[in-house]
Amino acid sequence: MKDEEENINPEEQKESGSESQETEGFDDIKTSGHHFYENNENPEDTITKVTGMYKDWFLDYASYVILERAVPAIEDGFKPVQRRIMHSMKELDDGRYNKVANIVGHTMQYHPHGDASIGDAMVQIGQKDLIIDMQGNWGNILTGDSAAASRYIEARISKLGHDILYSPKITEWGLSYDGRRPEPVNLPVKFPLLLAQGAEGIAVGLSTKVLPHNFNELIDSSIKILKGKSFTLYPDFPTAGIADVSNYNDGLRGGRVRVRAKISQLDKSTLVITQIPFSTNTSTLIDSILKANEKGKIKVKKIEDNTAAEVEILIHLTPGVSPDKMIDALYAFTACETSVAPLGCVIENNKPLFIGVSDMLKISTNRTVDLLKRELEIQLDELENKWHFSTLEKIFIREEMYIDFKLYGDRESLYEYLYKKFEPFSKLLVRNIHDDDLQKLTQIPMIRITRFDSDKADEAIAKLEAEMEQVKHDLEHIINFAIAFLPN
Repeated sequence: MKDEEENINPEEQKESGSESQETEGFDDIKTSGHHFYENNENPEDTITKVTGMYKDWFLDYASYVILERAVPAIEDGFKPVQRRIMHSMKELDDGRYNKVANIVGHTMQYHPHGDASIGDAMVQIGQKDLIIDMQGNWGNILTGDSAAASRYIEARISKLGHDILYSPKITEWGLSYDGRRPEPVNLPVKFPLLLAQGAEGIAVGLSTKVLPHNFNELIDSSIKILKGKSFTLYPDFPTAGIADVSNYNDGLRGGRVRVRAKISQLDKSTLVITQIPFSTNTSTLIDSILKANEKGKIKVKKIEDNTAAEVEILIHLTPGVSPDKMIDALYAFTACETSVAPLGCVIENNKPLFIGVSDMLKISTNRTVDLLKRELEIQLDELENKWHFSTLEKIFIREEMYIDFKLYGDRESLYEYLYKKFEPFSKLLVRNIHDDDLQKLTQIPMIRITRFDSDKADEAIAKLEAEMEQVKHDLEHIINFAIAFLPN
């Protein structure tokens, strides 16, 4: 997502990479005359070398940018700002749209880098059209038009976002940057969201560029992983276009994808572009055509941009120009054909990991299974506790254990009495009785006891038993359960 560090251009990235190499020779730099003295003390008493300070500070800065700003985590596919945005949206969620300005303000409780970076990151998440339901002008990835100001646009979590992002009971929590509020270390994302959305960021000494992939193909490939079958994964771009993925190299360093605009002949003197290459928009594409025309590489009479919901760029040719040759020239001399270099870099266990998209998908799929299993285990535990107390309550009321309460003046003797009364029924229970169970029983209102319906209690217990059996079945067949869970 767009954060402050991601605005660095490639030239600056090269410079940052060279800086990290230059630090290796710091020990050889002469430091005479470069000392800090504290409180005007004798220089012989306190000497701090600038080289040592620079090494430590640069490493701290580089680590912070890599881990906290520019590179997504493999666990949930989010950069910190994205994760905090989605966590804030959940806290504000009431089913209605919220002003983006309000969401940004709420997110500032967790993200220490200001509203501009949060707003830009949220717009980019929304433009993926997966986990945020948008209302208003959110910009246009085809034309490059910016979104309206955050006070004018609204958002809420999409249905897909609700289904795959949140599960508080299995979420690992940490403290926000100021220690005031809990925030998720990682969201329990049960879908390969990183591969669906793609990611791009430039840190210090490294960068990442994960290309977006087709939603349905990701689901199909995840199912193949769960069934132990082989799969092949290629990128799919929201701007459409034509792609040559023969050198994709599984999204690793050294791979390259050639992308082309879709150009067709409207008539003898007019070409029409209906799809554009990934990483471009209609404005940059038209600019590249005009520059090529100025340099004499191509001959264009006029260009019309009619793009709205769909791309439509009309290129009017000068008389005598062959449309077929013009199409070839557009691919050769303009941004109608470009190449994209993927670079799969993510954060795993607080360390950068260079990894291909196939391994990313396997990790995501296996994590989805693990998360679903943990949710089922928690659900089963909760059902067993409900069944346990419902059974205790039924026995407690049926055996009229409450009648002799007045004979016991203190809690210890009362609990001892109840433990003895329940001993004949211990084999009927799923676990041992605890003091907490007895406390709940002794607090049952008398009106509930007098209106107790044994038949309804049996029906409720039978329903709990059926749910428990279903959860146990799902745990025993967790792979099939995961396949059924995946969106379709």
